[in-house]
Amino acid sequence: MSKMPMLFIGHGSPMNAIEDNSYTRTWGKMVKEIPKPESIISISAHWFTKGTRIMNEENPKTVYDMYGFPEKLYEILYNAPGNPKLAGDVKRLISRQSVFDNSWGIDHGTWSVLVHMYPEKEIPVFQISIDASAPPEVHYQIGKELKSLRQQGVLLFGTGNIVHNLRRVDWEMDDKGFDWAYQFDDYIKENIKNRNYENVIHYMDLGETARLAVPMPDHFNPILYILGAADQEDKISVYNNSCVMGSLSMTSYLFS
Repeated sequence: MSKMPMLFIGHGSPMNAIEDNSYTRTWGKMVKEIPKPESIISISAHWFTKGTRIMNEENPKTVYDMYGFPEKLYEILYNAPGNPKLAGDVKRLISRQSVFDNSWGIDHGTWSVLVHMYPEKEIPVFQISIDASAPPEVHYQIGKELKSLRQQGVLLFGTGNIVHNLRRVDWEMDDKGFDWAYQFDDYIKENIKNRNYENVIHYMDLGETARLAVPMPDHFNPILYILGAADQEDKISVYNNSCVMGSLSMTSYLFS
């Protein structure tokens, strides 16, 4: 089997799950550019844990890890099957200590996007958590250790936001960003396109701009797994290149 592409999605608001907008339409177009995966492994910003945890149940539950949204959002059921065998392979590939953990499920960082990409819910999917205590280098290394799965038809799927600062959100800005948000998003984008991944790993070297864009690393870290699993010959395409509500970026990447 040829090497499977990879995705990083800037998922933004959970409302994208039930909206038809330029972002969700683009997500649907992105998967038309890649083969149908055998399985999906999601690294979601919303499973931020102590240590690395891996789901290995047959039928992972849908998690509604958001509050105060319309009832319609809580009626979504992304009941795709899991893949316990692949989860076991993942545990063996990751050199750091990891554990199986089915206390979580498929969260909105994953399902709010997959409902547009794979609405049939037939492709097995499970999540790997993000170790909150690990430095960027560790997340990048785990991505390298998972790279071989691309040869097995596995879609490595990172979901978060390059810029994510909810305390700075300005609802009146709608489809615009603060200057520092554009600066950071562009900095990461140029370094990804030029394959200067060390600069992405050491993003905090950018100083105050990085501290504003990434006050917590949960939404940024998923891109590091994808970069770790990338090859030099991958074509890198950028989608939804934009910022919204001042302090969120929707920028997404396809590695093919």
